[in-house]
Amino acid sequence: MGWVLLVFSCGVQLECLLGSGRIAHSWYEEDCSVCTVKARAPVVEVLDFRQSLSNWAITKADADCRLPSANLPVYEKEGDIIFGGLIPVHLRPGNIKITFTEKPTPVKCDKLYIQHYQEVLAMVYAINEINENPELLPNITLGFRIYDSCYKETQAVEGAMMILSEIQKAIPNYRCENISKLVGLIGDLQSSSSLAVARILGLYRFPQISYGSAFADLSDKIQFPSFLRTIANDKIQSWYFTNLMIHFGWTWVGILASDNDFGQYSSELIRKDIEAAGICVAFFMKISAQHSRDQTLSILQFIRKSTATVILMYCSLPELIPFMQVATAEHYTGKIWFASGSWMVSPIFSYKEFWGTLNGTIGISFPLTKIPGFRKFLYSIHPSSYPEDIFMKAFWEEGFGCLWPKEDHNQTASEKLSQGSTPYCTGQENLHTLESLGYNEDKSRHAMFIYNAVYALAHGVTDMSSCKSASSCFNISRLQPWKLLHYIKRVHFNNTAGQEVFFNEFGEQSLRGEYVNWQVLPNGTSRYVNLGISMEGSEWGVTRSNNTIFWSGGYTEVPTSICSERCPPGYRKAPQKGQPVCCFDCMLCSEEFSNETDSTSCMKCPDGMWPNEKHDGCRLKSLEFLSYEDPLGGTLASLSIVGALLPLSILVIFLKNSETPIVKANNRGLSYLLLVALIFCFLCSLLFIGHPLNITCILRQITFGISFVLCISCVLGKTIMVVIAFNSTQPKSNRPIWLNSRVPNALVLVCTAIQVIICISWIAHSPPFQNIDRTSKLGTVIVECNEGALVAFWCMLGYMGLLATLSFVVAYLARKLPGSFNEAKLITFSMLIFGVVWVSFIPAYLSTRGKNMVAVEIFAILSSCSGLLVCIFIPKCYIIILRPEMNNKEFLTGKRRAQKNKLK
Repeated sequence: MGWVLLVFSCGVQLECLLGSGRIAHSWYEEDCSVCTVKARAPVVEVLDFRQSLSNWAITKADADCRLPSANLPVYEKEGDIIFGGLIPVHLRPGNIKITFTEKPTPVKCDKLYIQHYQEVLAMVYAINEINENPELLPNITLGFRIYDSCYKETQAVEGAMMILSEIQKAIPNYRCENISKLVGLIGDLQSSSSLAVARILGLYRFPQISYGSAFADLSDKIQFPSFLRTIANDKIQSWYFTNLMIHFGWTWVGILASDNDFGQYSSELIRKDIEAAGICVAFFMKISAQHSRDQTLSILQFIRKSTATVILMYCSLPELIPFMQVATAEHYTGKIWFASGSWMVSPIFSYKEFWGTLNGTIGISFPLTKIPGFRKFLYSIHPSSYPEDIFMKAFWEEGFGCLWPKEDHNQTASEKLSQGSTPYCTGQENLHTLESLGYNEDKSRHAMFIYNAVYALAHGVTDMSSCKSASSCFNISRLQPWKLLHYIKRVHFNNTAGQEVFFNEFGEQSLRGEYVNWQVLPNGTSRYVNLGISMEGSEWGVTRSNNTIFWSGGYTEVPTSICSERCPPGYRKAPQKGQPVCCFDCMLCSEEFSNETDSTSCMKCPDGMWPNEKHDGCRLKSLEFLSYEDPLGGTLASLSIVGALLPLSILVIFLKNSETPIVKANNRGLSYLLLVALIFCFLCSLLFIGHPLNITCILRQITFGISFVLCISCVLGKTIMVVIAFNSTQPKSNRPIWLNSRVPNALVLVCTAIQVIICISWIAHSPPFQNIDRTSKLGTVIVECNEGALVAFWCMLGYMGLLATLSFVVAYLARKLPGSFNEAKLITFSMLIFGVVWVSFIPAYLSTRGKNMVAVEIFAILSSCSGLLVCIFIPKCYIIILRPEMNNKEFLTGKRRAQKNKLK
């Protein structure tokens, strides 16, 4: 036999050169699924593809050029129709050192996972159940070929190629069984493996149904046209993550993702979704099975220093186990592990050395649905009953810690047996004792998914066999899986547990997830506790169950995972420069309010309202005016009344002593009028106290202006009387003092009339009115009087100041005129006090607002009135009451003192 060159292409007739020189024509059918041979006459030799491929595989070229093969063992059972399976039964996780200077050591697959072996049993159980069902695929026996993908993409691809080739050598684009029995593939569990397999099977439209791969991109029917799955894609996981984080108030989380395309891409999508929900990512780090211990320690130290309490882990088992080995060795704690659905129900929880680290892990899982009769099947298996099961003895050894007697034990096993540390397996072991290790249907949540996948394939074959179209109907002798794919996509049935099974437009089954808390019980067992269920529909939410959550890290209550403490009502969040939005400072709302926790902005209060003291609500603005209830207002009102009683008392005294010389001096009529004017001046300050009204605003300024001008006019008249009195005492003057009062009286009348005219003009043009000031003082509405025409107001004050200045000047010039009781001296002091008070009043009045401005004006009124009263009338009262001997004409004119001086 010489060299054989075989080249295949769909729909192309090829010539095959045989070793003997004879030519045979090979036609690879257009459906790319069946190889037949058509030889030119005379037909000397028909090409046997199986034999030819076997011969080709052992040639020198094959030995030099073929890809490395793992020579996968297969658990198979013959039947009229074969279902393929890819299930990761084994894995020996560990750090893989790649130096790029030497060939990496292959990863061993010698650690059997009991939970995954139950998935194998679930597939076997489903096929056996279908074979015993007379209504489903009658007269057809199902078989299977199950390969161990071992959490390795290369091994999964090799298993898929072996299924396609239908021989023990994985040869791309070759399938040399004349009659095809394989109709579909169940698996794989790991998304990264399913990605690689689906790209190959999609070329041939070979049906593939995964029972655990949730990677969202596998829903793309353009890239993966023949991929289906009996679970939902992981896009919904981001909603579950954000929902629970918001429920517990976690806004600052870290993310650990597998350092591969699957982990990075999916975790980036989740990162975007949770950030869109207002949750910030404190860090985003990658872990890999190739990381050294030092690299893993560096990651753990970074996580420990982070203020994020919740760590979202989007990892697969090969990367997760080495990471947890280092974390457990370092006694790492203090964080809450939030697991994605891919590993929340993985066999990592069977590692008891990890229990202290993983205890309290929260994750997302799909509700457990038990397969009817599966529990009985689990405890009925035995190596003697299933000798073709290549995994059962390994399961027996792993579960019971024994070794089956065999001649090819390696040296390590022989040493163990010689030392008596590992007993032989007898076959009498009780499977019920393995429940604590996870060998029960409650721990195998993927069993139902693989069960549904098997039934979906079976129903697809059933639907295809019942069609009436001759061109595409089922023919067991020429089975074409790409035609079967059409029927599998449209299956719709209820499984034996009553669960509805169908595929949506993306080739996946819509499922409702649940939150679970993995807990280690004091008796040394573990369990999943359901925390709540997220319901689809108009109302989404988390419902808490009565079960107690166990929080890892020593937390007894719901832990916090935030970057900054929450801002209470009354504050707003101010982002920190260069930090995520979850890192902020709390700033007190100034003239606004916020009534929510963690408010991003403050709101303005409605008109007439103002934030309360805590700035978490609004209240009516307090009205500010000088009221009688106010201590300041009450004090000033009391002083006003007392001040009015003093001139009234003096007026009574003067009236009783009206005929005495001291009362008659300087025109007693002006004294009476001045006292009356002072009474009005004291009392007019009461108009400034109380709630301002339009009428009180008018009366307060008019009464004040006219009363004071009347007072000052009287003082000016009395000053002029002093001058007249001096002139009357000259030798050439024969008129008594009390007969020269017409000029001062007329002066008072004229001066007061001018002020009245100013006030009338003011009222007629722009009178004072009530004003509501909401802006001058925070949180306060100032009720005040607006003076209306300010020019008129200042004209009134200016005219009053002019008269006071004139009175002061005249009194000052007449202070040294002869006479024992020269009233000009007293008037000078009173006008000096008056001027000082009102000069000080102007800047104080202009620099204050509200009730303080009114108080300043009242104080000026009371001070100036008191100055006039004390300086002008108190000395006279002293003489009238305490020194009546001085109340005579001689004393007032100074004649008695002159006579005493002559006697001396």
